[in-house]
Amino acid sequence: MLKIVPDPPHPTDSPHALEDTLVNATEYLMCALAVALHAFSTLPKSPATMMLLTVVHELDAARTLLESALAQVQMSARPQVDTRH
Repeated sequence: MLKIVPDPPHPTDSPHALEDTLVNATEYLMCALAVALHAFSTLPKSPATMMLLTVVHELDAARTLLESALAQVQMSARPQVDTRH
């Protein structure tokens, strides 16, 4: 079901804005990776096969970096618990 009223935007200086940007970038990257993998699977004997494998490798490396950055943002946004007694 579609929302009639969108959620209000987060302030740009909040950690949520960075988190949202990283999530969106990861989603775009996953789409690009799916397209590259599909192109590779449909053109296995093409001269461009090595280029497609390189693109897949680089997209996967970028996805890993984005997921790491997203995890760091999410960890820093959690409230710190004082474990000292």
